[in-house]
Amino acid sequence: QVQLVEFGGGVVQPGGSLRLYCAASGINFRINTRGWYRQAPGKERELVATITPDGRTTYADSVEGRFTISGDRGKTMPYLQMNGLKPEDTGVYYCKAESQTRAYWGQGTQVTVSS
Repeated sequence: QVQLVEFGGGVVQPGGSLRLYCAASGINFRINTRGWYRQAPGKERELVATITPDGRTTYADSVEGRFTISGDRGKTMPYLQMNGLKPEDTGVYYCKAESQTRAYWGQGTQVTVSS
């Protein structure tokens, strides 16, 4: 059974940094794309960053230049380094692993950016 568990969230002041991690277990398939998504209160879940098996990355415009997704090309999940955090980055952050047939999500970790 695939299980993804995010950790590393918390409360940080504007301009601060956090690193989010996603612990994976039960993955015995090829992961096509790994990524991080977030959901702010009252809003839909949105893409933050993804990384493909060959290392290509994609970022939301709102986080480009501030966030970095990084990880090896195996079956571990990438971490998300978040710098220059803004109040609008507040939300629940989810990691996602995609196989050829379905997507797997973690339960999320809360990130709150507030002074």
